[in-house]
Amino acid sequence: MASLSPSSILQFSTQYSLYSNCITCVAGLIGNTLNILVFTKLKLFRNNQCILYLTVESIFNFINDLTVIIVDVVSSVYGDSAINQSSIWCRLRYIIFPLTILVPTSMICFAACDQFFSTNYRLNLRQSCTFKLGRYLVFLSIIMSLSHTILFSFSAGIQPLIGCSIINPIWIQYATYFYYPILTGLLPIFITSLFSFLAYQNVRRVVRRQIPIERRRLDHQITAMVLTRAVCFVIFMLPYTIYRIYSININGKQIDMLRSAIERLIQTVFYSFLNLNSSFDFYLFFIISARYRRQVKYTLKKKYWRQIKNFSCCRQENQVCPEITRYSDEHIELE
Repeated sequence: MASLSPSSILQFSTQYSLYSNCITCVAGLIGNTLNILVFTKLKLFRNNQCILYLTVESIFNFINDLTVIIVDVVSSVYGDSAINQSSIWCRLRYIIFPLTILVPTSMICFAACDQFFSTNYRLNLRQSCTFKLGRYLVFLSIIMSLSHTILFSFSAGIQPLIGCSIINPIWIQYATYFYYPILTGLLPIFITSLFSFLAYQNVRRVVRRQIPIERRRLDHQITAMVLTRAVCFVIFMLPYTIYRIYSININGKQIDMLRSAIERLIQTVFYSFLNLNSSFDFYLFFIISARYRRQVKYTLKKKYWRQIKNFSCCRQENQVCPEITRYSDEHIELE
């Protein structure tokens, strides 16, 4: 047990955080980029409010993954104290990371609710979900989340041993009893799980209605993607939420170095689960949906790779640029 010293635990925690975050975040940067390209390029997904929610989620997940990589690189180069003991970064941390959690979380809830309403057998409920409403919800979510995180950042400060954490007693109570357990925990988990399940039940009955086969396939695809996203959201988000409720009530002045190091390691492990929540959307969609795999292949091969080849061909000297043949993607996207 002599080797179990605070310094060795902190060193292992730092190495684990660096490598796990780099792997998951690099995978997340690639996956979220592909999600954005597919969702914004294919005509099938345009003007679809549920896809809009997934696109915005991928954008903010991309920002989160990029920020995590930058923080890890800075920590590995300049030391852990450059991050944990910086009051400026402490404030920015409580703006950027909560923002990249609140917005994607709200997008997941919106997507689940949208699928329930858009696949409902009642016409008035189906017509209530529009692309215009989706844009309003996205704008409102971003504004409210940004305002919330800015106010939240004023309650953050540097504590001995623990580093950056919430120090305002009022905000500690707010975070303990509402923010972590409800706003970013139980409430979105409940909403996402409930409406995803109800949407799945609706889609199972779609075959009984007079709906075009293309629309039916699209409903099945998007609902399967949203349902899978909801399950992974619960799995990856719950451990970190539980730990944050526990850690925010710790009195930093009453713990020793060994306990502080152990709790830092636990936080690092649970935070790696949180990074998975923002990094593996694309891979989940790619695994569960054969249709999405074809759509990704078509987007990369027919839309982007062909444009790159034509562009490089045109830049060669003394060579005539061939006429670009435009292919209709409607049939391919619906298969």
